[in-house]
Amino acid sequence: MSNGIENSFMDSSFFDKIKYKKVRVRLVKKEGKTYVKYAMVPRFKTGKSVKLGVLCFFILVSVALALFCGLFSGCDSPRKAGIEWVTIPGGTFMMGAEDWPDAKPRHSVTVKTFQMAKTEATNKQYRICVEAGACAPPSSYVGDADQPVVNVDWSQAKAFSEWAGGRLPSEAEWEYAARSAGKERKYPWGDEEPSCEYAVMNKGGDGCGRNTAWPVCSKTAGNTEQGLCDLAGNVWEWTQDWYHNSYNSAPTDGSAWESPTGAARVFRGGSWGNDDTMYFRAAYRYSFGLGYRSGNLGVRPAR
Repeated sequence: MSNGIENSFMDSSFFDKIKYKKVRVRLVKKEGKTYVKYAMVPRFKTGKSVKLGVLCFFILVSVALALFCGLFSGCDSPRKAGIEWVTIPGGTFMMGAEDWPDAKPRHSVTVKTFQMAKTEATNKQYRICVEAGACAPPSSYVGDADQPVVNVDWSQAKAFSEWAGGRLPSEAEWEYAARSAGKERKYPWGDEEPSCEYAVMNKGGDGCGRNTAWPVCSKTAGNTEQGLCDLAGNVWEWTQDWYHNSYNSAPTDGSAWESPTGAARVFRGGSWGNDDTMYFRAAYRYSFGLGYRSGNLGVRPAR
């Protein structure tokens, strides 16, 4: 805007000369934020005050914004959820393992830089999504506000991730992140065998003796080098990929494998109810149908 126009608007007499014939309002949602774009078509005053027109304009914008927020799941609800995103630098790694048929063959995958939520989605975060109208409630909430949400199926996990401004991670992204950006290691923390020092698991009883998941990020010794918590243990995590019984013809660009050979999606990471160390391996895979829910299965968005 030029100085001349700016000075005109700063002069209060300018507003006494005009009233607004039309107000065009457009709402734009981008990157989890809502912007109101408007254009006012003026005409010079013919004797009536412009104050009523200005008041009507602000009422119109307020009503439109309120309707938009109600219809489209809240304007700033994802921000209120307080999701902390961690950047995972891209690179090339060897995905898979020779230990299980469906983890073979090991193959080279190149992953682009992406972000992943530092923690599994919590009960508190998921409740905000439900209250915003963007998520269906889980079959039941388990535990405190800071414990991971569980009892959500694949579609609910996907809906939460999209509401949060992201998506479900691909299997390749998930494994790459669990290997601390593709390093040759068995577990997120390295090659030391899983224990309750590193992960919430079935040692000394389910959930390290608590018989449930723990609040997210309770086992920081098990974090990846980038700072991701609980990629092994606490709860399993849904991914975007359809399940295939081997990696033959799998994508090599880090994308999700979207051509189904069955009706199951993959989840990763092991949980508080597992004691066998294989479940906590970065390469280990498990799967169930789209409608499967469990008290040890949750979600972690990526973007």
